[in-house]
Amino acid sequence: MMTASDFPPMVFLDLETTGATATRDRITEVGLVEMTGKEVLRHSQLVNPQARIPEFIQRLTGITDDMVCNAPTFAEIADDLFDRLQGKLMVAHNARFDHGFLKNEFKRVGLDFRVRVLCTVKLSRALYPQEARHSLDALIMRHGLLASGRHRALADADLIHQFWMHLQGVFPSEILLAEIGRLTARPSLPSMIDADLPDRLPQSSGVYVFYGENDFPLYVGKSNNLRQRVLSHFSGDHARGKEMSLSLQVRNIEWHETEGEVGALLREAALVKTLLPSHNTRLRRNKDLCAWRVPAEADGGPPQLVWARDLDLGTQPDLYGVFRSQRDALRMLTDLAQTERLCKAVLGLEKVRPDGPCFGVQIQRCDGACVGRESLARHRARLLLALARHRMPIWPYRGPVGLREGADIHVLDAWCHLGTARREEEVRELLEGGCPVFDLDVYRILRKAIRALPLVNLGTHVEVSDHAEDV
Repeated sequence: MMTASDFPPMVFLDLETTGATATRDRITEVGLVEMTGKEVLRHSQLVNPQARIPEFIQRLTGITDDMVCNAPTFAEIADDLFDRLQGKLMVAHNARFDHGFLKNEFKRVGLDFRVRVLCTVKLSRALYPQEARHSLDALIMRHGLLASGRHRALADADLIHQFWMHLQGVFPSEILLAEIGRLTARPSLPSMIDADLPDRLPQSSGVYVFYGENDFPLYVGKSNNLRQRVLSHFSGDHARGKEMSLSLQVRNIEWHETEGEVGALLREAALVKTLLPSHNTRLRRNKDLCAWRVPAEADGGPPQLVWARDLDLGTQPDLYGVFRSQRDALRMLTDLAQTERLCKAVLGLEKVRPDGPCFGVQIQRCDGACVGRESLARHRARLLLALARHRMPIWPYRGPVGLREGADIHVLDAWCHLGTARREEEVRELLEGGCPVFDLDVYRILRKAIRALPLVNLGTHVEVSDHAEDV
């Protein structure tokens, strides 16, 4: 039979802060309930944040600028707090918030803070999956916890401790220990990667880069949840050859947060082409872009393959497809001929003797434009109809525009990404920075993004053109 002494030493913690951003805002109060075996100690400390406390935070917590002006700074309490937490299981409600603030505050004073963290939001969800709400107020109501106050650090830390004591009376110790183990388990990481990587990775959109020996780029990826995606590479590293290879080679991981998915996609495409990582097979080829152009007259000859280097892609009408290679372009036209019963000889895909039938006529898979059974005008009309879904729309605005994604503005022109900015002067620099360079992957990203994100008028006579409906 297991007892309370079988649980690890615990510290139930809550913080009050000047805001919600751990890298910018500061701690104003620390509340602790320390539990080692049967001994329970309570500790509370106001902290001078060395910054103004916003009015709405003062109203929420009751902690005013006057209350903290003579309190010690975090640097002055850091050593004592560090000792109280080291070697303990830190228990907090929405623990990522509190842990993030502590990591940043300790980092400012030169202390490397690493501790096991148990989140009681996740614990409540695991033990009470039938319940929809798991906020601290919901726990108070559901389990009859006694609140001496709310939004003060020690009062909230005590509520978390009460919740834990309630759980010990409801669930066997074996179940609670199993959940602690599951919720605090560290992901399996390559030996060369810092153990605190999971704590540092943000749960936001962005791109990440795996580097090997001598900072050699191995892999670039993107995700709407960087922490989840990066760690997923290692959670199953023995199941797939690619992941095992990455695990053995990776020596360093960098990441860049973005405001959303579009920013992540654009950054990923740019980094792959710049870094040329060895494990990325997509997004790299962009030198041999080409497209089809159909002669204006029915008897003007077969479709012409034109190269992007000779065109002004994005503003040139009557182009069909943009292909990475001549082979890809020929494959598309060949598939179209087969599915639409078009003549490969008229399309220039097959050589025949003068006035002779193509092979498709002989096997009854061509309507006979090569031998006069179908007029060239009708054949051309059917070709254009079949090509319609491959038609490349020209840029639907009369000049550059911006797409707003969070605080970012993606500056675009002629289906090209000029860059991403936040301030007016940055936008101006991008607009004055030179000619845009067409990129097939960026073009495909922007085709979708321009329908989904708000348009920003950059003051450059932005008007929707006649081709906006084609986007």
